[in-house]
Amino acid sequence: MLDPHVPAVVLAPMEGVTDAPMRHLLAAEGGFTFAVAEFARVTHTPLPAHVLRRLVPELDHAGRTPTGLPVLVQLLGGNPERLAESAATAVRAGAPGIDLNFGCPARTVNRHDGGAVLLKSPARIHAIVRAVRAAVPPHLPVSAKLRLGWDDPRAILDTAPAAADGGASWLTIHARTRAQGYAPPADWPRVGQAREAVRVPVVANGDIHTLDAFRRCRELTGCRHFMLGRGAVADPALARVVAVELGLPAPPLPPPGPVDWPARIKRLLAVVPQLARPDGELRRVKQWLRMAAGCGTFDRFDAIKRATDLGELLGELERAN
Repeated sequence: MLDPHVPAVVLAPMEGVTDAPMRHLLAAEGGFTFAVAEFARVTHTPLPAHVLRRLVPELDHAGRTPTGLPVLVQLLGGNPERLAESAATAVRAGAPGIDLNFGCPARTVNRHDGGAVLLKSPARIHAIVRAVRAAVPPHLPVSAKLRLGWDDPRAILDTAPAAADGGASWLTIHARTRAQGYAPPADWPRVGQAREAVRVPVVANGDIHTLDAFRRCRELTGCRHFMLGRGAVADPALARVVAVELGLPAPPLPPPGPVDWPARIKRLLAVVPQLARPDGELRRVKQWLRMAAGCGTFDRFDAIKRATDLGELLGELERAN
């Protein structure tokens, strides 16, 4: 799925944002090589197939979006055996690969032995990756997503080799520590150091919101694989622009000008009934637009943030167009 010799553009997992309808929309807009689903949390018991299918409905279609984009299942937790059993269930259900989350900075997750808290123990990361790798057929990838460290970015020089030695097919490194959260700046040179310390591919992640940012990231990390999150959600052309820059095939770019947000929102809402429960869609659309405002591609958040339903929100946007 990720060829060390071929560039890739990967859609990031973002809890509460890149659910199945959003993955479908972004896949249809084009430019991505594959996607990683929002994390499925493994706590006291392994996850059964019906839970995984609810969280990642693409499993009912060979692990692909309606447009054919592969979607990896991401698992989060601290118990190697339960994660391994959940991974085995996921691939039997149709997952084209497994990603392991060692980067989520949420306090609730970290307090319950998941996400970035594992960065404190390279040995535990190694044990988890090794157990999951043993449970997944050799022809399917097992990757790991890391941050630079809990509060010390130098920790990546211990955790990245631990994950790679455990059998990770590739590593995705978010260029911040857990203590930084999402505050700038992203430490891209540190990702480059980690890339040089391992023998598996490294996917660079963090603050790639524009083509210029992508170029700086590529220069400072030396990576040829990149994960896009907030930037791609905010700008429908970004994944395609990056793909073209990397020499990958991509659909034609939209005409120059501002994003047609009403049309984009309507395309998302059109697939919600087929791919996920529509509960909370107003909240999710607002979250989407807040993210776009933060990336500089949407300038009317103050006008829509108090909307009480989707009709009111869309009406305000259409009046502005």
